[in-house]
Amino acid sequence: MVYALLKCIIINLSSKNRTFATLTRKDKVFHIQDKSFVQYISHEEIQAKLSLLANKINTDYSSKEPYFISVLDGSFMFTSDLLKKVTIPHQVSFVKIKSYENTESTGTLNQLIGIQESLQGKNVVVLEDIVDTGKTMDFLVNELLQDNPASVSIATLVYKPASFAGKYIPTYIGFEISNEFIIGYGMDYNGYGRNLESIYQIKGSDPKIPLC
Repeated sequence: MVYALLKCIIINLSSKNRTFATLTRKDKVFHIQDKSFVQYISHEEIQAKLSLLANKINTDYSSKEPYFISVLDGSFMFTSDLLKKVTIPHQVSFVKIKSYENTESTGTLNQLIGIQESLQGKNVVVLEDIVDTGKTMDFLVNELLQDNPASVSIATLVYKPASFAGKYIPTYIGFEISNEFIIGYGMDYNGYGRNLESIYQIKGSDPKIPLC
């Protein structure tokens, strides 16, 4: 009894000196640190859209094997769920590009994890969680083209056409949205919220609109 009481006191005292990200849920509203987010696209809507995208990819690549390149970290859920629905033979690899801090782009793109094998002659499909200005995709596609693939196309879960100013328009698009800042289903705010199965948009007006 005395040991249990002392353990409880120690835990409570140590907790006062730690900083936590506040993540609470109430009526489909999530609070993460200093922001509140409301549900925007449900998990069911996402899965239905992925089925449509997968069917289109299965048809378009029925006579050629796609080589998927997933852009980490944000596209890990999109990649996992989409490829479960892609029934044709395929391979998948991963790259990681740094572009976000807080709710704004850093303006700098640094490839952190690259492809370890040749892409020459491969039919590449880039998997991205969100495409807005297109800066990330321009950087990545230009890098991939140096390895002489047979083709390169882009599949994105979310697309912001009003913000787009890139060269490479996605071929496969899940949802078109305006300039809402969104989290969930792989996308984050300061590292939190990636695990949410639905997509949430920031609640209320916020002048800091992310640009990727």
